[in-house]
Amino acid sequence: MSTSQGPPLAVDDRGNALTSFSSGTEEAPPLDAPLPFSLVALWHGDRVLMVFDRFRQSWELPGGRIDPGESPRRAAARELLEETGHAPAGRLRFAGYAGFTLAPDRRAEYGALFTGHSAGLREFEPNDEIAAIRWWDFQETLPGRVQPLDVHLARLTCFTSS
Repeated sequence: MSTSQGPPLAVDDRGNALTSFSSGTEEAPPLDAPLPFSLVALWHGDRVLMVFDRFRQSWELPGGRIDPGESPRRAAARELLEETGHAPAGRLRFAGYAGFTLAPDRRAEYGALFTGHSAGLREFEPNDEIAAIRWWDFQETLPGRVQPLDVHLARLTCFTSS
């Protein structure tokens, strides 16, 4: 797996590390580690949509597993809708591939990151996976643990989301 030179870009309290980010082309995913999931940084003005995952007990970007035969882009749109009830205004834009080293076994994998603007604010219904959503400006305090890897990735898209 390709990694950035030097220290990780971000590390969480469980030892998972964001080790690289490549804004290459969507059609050329990295081949040196699995690509099992997609994430979405959805923006409404200067706020990014964060979800509170019941299992991991943390605020993170919406996203999840890529189903067999599904593209990373399709998985991103599906997971965004399933987890939040929100859809992008128009097509999601590919932001890049994020490389991770996951604890405790130092397993390498990638996630595809997409970004876009909200098609409008909608009511949220908690579900089995997601307890709450918030439109976050990076300044206010969110109640509970915030996933620093996802925060780093969201910040990478805030300059390209307009």
